Amino acid sequence: MNGLRIDVDLEKISDNARSLVDLAAQRGISITGVTKALLGEPRLARVLVAAGVVALGDSRIENIERMRHAHVNTRMMLMRSPMMSQVNRVVRSNTISVNSNIDVLTELATAARVCGRVHPVMIMAELGDLRVGAMANDLHAIVRHILRCPSLRLEGIGTNFACRSGIEPTDEIMGELSGLVEKIESAFGIHIDTVSGGNSANIGWLASTEDVGRINNLRLGESILLGRDPLCRQPIEGLHTNAITLVGEVIESHRKPTRPWVRAHHNAFGEVVNGTDDRGEIWQTTIAAGTQDTDPEDIRPPVGTTVLAASADHLILATPARMKPGSSIRFELGYSALLRSMTSPFVAKELTGVNGPLPAVAVTSRRQSDVARLRPEPRPTLTIMPRI
Repeated sequence: MNGLRIDVDLEKISDNARSLVDLAAQRGISITGVTKALLGEPRLARVLVAAGVVALGDSRIENIERMRHAHVNTRMMLMRSPMMSQVNRVVRSNTISVNSNIDVLTELATAARVCGRVHPVMIMAELGDLRVGAMANDLHAIVRHILRCPSLRLEGIGTNFACRSGIEPTDEIMGELSGLVEKIESAFGIHIDTVSGGNSANIGWLASTEDVGRINNLRLGESILLGRDPLCRQPIEGLHTNAITLVGEVIESHRKPTRPWVRAHHNAFGEVVNGTDDRGEIWQTTIAAGTQDTDPEDIRPPVGTTVLAASADHLILATPARMKPGSSIRFELGYSALLRSMTSPFVAKELTGVNGPLPAVAVTSRRQSDVARLRPEPRPTLTIMPRI
């Protein structure tokens, strides 16, 4: 087994997904399961579909194509506006695409007409996070353009939070999204089927709000995979936070001082290490992993172990005792560390928790109408752990 690897426990991910799907269903909200952190891994896709998500979402058309080639037959959403150079691939992949630009929509309409298809699109509205989305004043022009294109279908309206600016989805902001939807419906005499109100940053809002308004879908990735609330980086009670872990191999362990004893300049990354934290000699253990393999500032070592520093190829730890070369240390991951580790070719990926052979064709996910027919049950408890 590779000395540096990501371990993915699909059983724990399934538990997380089912808990969040059930919670959302009590509020009339469906879940789109986001696969981008695991690069469109088909086994993850099947686990999420079996857990009850109504669609799968990914930001890369390559990942969507990977799942399609693996016969994952469910609704999919391309969650990043299509590049002009990829509109033909987007249309052929049989996916919903998110959009906020008329020029891109025009190209999608042309590609869909040539293919003899009607391409579904979701408009993204900007509500403060300043990453993607059209401003409120521009939404009517975009809707009008879509309705005039026979090869496009307005699938819904969505928004995004906490990806760039860390904006919290409050009741006030979510109410604004519901208001925008109702104004568009009134202006054009249409009904908006899907209102996708955000992502894992909405979990706290979902658990506490009294009125979800028109919101009937959320796109969840980090909360399902890592069991944490992105707004505060704290565990969500009842969910697994160790479904995905990074395992690194020890290559050396020595007693060393905590401060350099000679004059220091810039290191390999242009930083000046002042070394003000002088704890005397410690057990300094080095793992065969570095910034090329993960985000050292976004990993959680075992209790008693501290991440001191990292170079491109070495992760330097303070450990309670000497570690034998060849032994392993396991880390929990934040989202940034997960993304970097999954895309590193030097990190092996081990998926467990699937019993028996995988089916050649995945089951089809529940559609939005199915969620409304779910038998009412007591609302599950979901608690965001306090900051520590």
